Amino acid sequence: MKNVNKIYINGEFVMPHGTEIFDLINPANNIKIGEVILADETDAKKAIEAAKTAFISFSKSTANERIDYLTRLKTAVEKRKQDFIETMIEEYGGTYQFVTMSNGHTGAWFDSMIEVLKKFEFERTINSSTVRLQPVGVVAIITPWNASNSSIASKVATAIAAGCTVVIKPSEMSSLQTQVLMEAFHDAGLPKGVINFVTGLGNVVGAELTTHPDIAKISFTGSTAVGKSIAKNASETMKRLTLELGGKSPNIILDDADLDQVIPVAVYGAYMNSGQACIAPTRLLVPQEKLDEVNAIAKSVAEKIIVGLPQNESTNVGPMVSIKQFEKVQHYIKTGIEEGATLLAGGLGKPERLEAGNFVKATVFTNVRNDMKIAQEEIFGPVLSIIPYKIEEDAIRIANDTPYGLAAYISSADNERAARVAEKIDAGRVCINGFRHDPMVPFGGFKQSGMGREYGEYGLEPYLEIKAILK
Repeated sequence: MKNVNKIYINGEFVMPHGTEIFDLINPANNIKIGEVILADETDAKKAIEAAKTAFISFSKSTANERIDYLTRLKTAVEKRKQDFIETMIEEYGGTYQFVTMSNGHTGAWFDSMIEVLKKFEFERTINSSTVRLQPVGVVAIITPWNASNSSIASKVATAIAAGCTVVIKPSEMSSLQTQVLMEAFHDAGLPKGVINFVTGLGNVVGAELTTHPDIAKISFTGSTAVGKSIAKNASETMKRLTLELGGKSPNIILDDADLDQVIPVAVYGAYMNSGQACIAPTRLLVPQEKLDEVNAIAKSVAEKIIVGLPQNESTNVGPMVSIKQFEKVQHYIKTGIEEGATLLAGGLGKPERLEAGNFVKATVFTNVRNDMKIAQEEIFGPVLSIIPYKIEEDAIRIANDTPYGLAAYISSADNERAARVAEKIDAGRVCINGFRHDPMVPFGGFKQSGMGREYGEYGLEPYLEIKAILK
């Protein structure tokens, strides 16, 4: 059994002041694999103080110095690639397919910020006045269990590029992954206090970070409910916020699309990261007159989806991260049946021979109305809802009829037509004809999917305060 008994403050691995023990459970079999000693408010305050002290000098570092730090971080993280893969499979239940892809792109977070720094102007001139963009201060980074390493790496890269120091509160459910990341960041050899980790509960460490007056900014990825709570707490001290929250992303299949090509991609896309992804296209909008053909293809594809042990290279969908998450997904599947949606594939219960873990069948509902709970609420599991529409304008209306607006997807034989539809969709990112990612392109949500943007130059700017010097 593994024991995580250290946090990282002021360049050192230290025993937490906190004493609460959290059990780490392998979601593929629900066997206990470790324990973590959780940090508390005292630990959070020490980390904030270390970051505050380090900020005095680090905020004065040059762009070239920060490029050097980012290069070191990238090198240190990439050296631990295999450790990250093995730990994510064991602790999180991430499939081999997903975690190898995810960790293969980790270096891009640092590369993209290096490229931004090479061109970014921190001082500009307007008429006879000078405008300076200076680091905002100490940043609290709060990250979820479904994309722990990637989320931390991207946020830390941005903060370092801006000249900010950070206090990171990762999910307690990602403690083994955090241990590897702490060691990698330590090996990068940044000045003491620039990067600090305090693994603890949201209502303890998270609460301290969101209310402490010495935290200038919060960068949070997680649920909309928690994001709203953070925004309320942060308002007392007017903290700057970047919030990347939930999603219920539409995938619009226009009537000229090749269904044999796009529907299999749509089904697999809905199950990305075992369905535990905020950008997953879980609402599949298809022409009413082609619904039967879509159903036949989607059913065939879903029945070929391999739900299995995450370490197997052929597995497409692994376990839900916890029993609680498994039960939540089961509740939504039951709700979909009760609401009158047609169950096309999957359904309640666990797949055969996987009863020990938190496995959910690859599920597809069709004849879904957009006012159903399974179409409106974020399920965070391998559940796809097929929603028919009559005409293009109807598809746009349905796509936008949601409290969320994080991502959207459009398939069409005509790229220009797809682009015209994309302009009418309320989402922070719209992908045309496939799934694409670019760490230089802004990412974030409309409506209740968040506030602000991450990645590239648009992600850097929220970590900076603007000062005008009039002469």
